[in-house]
Amino acid sequence: MKVNVHAVNFSVDVKLVGFIQDRMDRLEKYYDKVVSSDVFLKVEKTSEKENKIVEIKILVPGDEFIVKKQCKTFEEAVEQSAESLERLLIKRKEKVKSNI
Repeated sequence: MKVNVHAVNFSVDVKLVGFIQDRMDRLEKYYDKVVSSDVFLKVEKTSEKENKIVEIKILVPGDEFIVKKQCKTFEEAVEQSAESLERLLIKRKEKVKSNI
């Protein structure tokens, strides 16, 4: 799957990009028709510790899913977003199967 990582107003670490790529690749076992995904990383300028925002947009034929999570670390936010996407992709796969 093609994963585009977009860091807003900062440069992203190579290890973080690798982590995101690995996590997004695991989504393909739930639904293998994923076309591409865009991962947006943002840091909110607040005094709170949970200021890392991850927004993931996934394209599947005929639809797109967007999940947004805010956590203390990007890894945690990516993990939570991916778990949400797993549930969405499983629902999508079941919906497609029932239409056939």
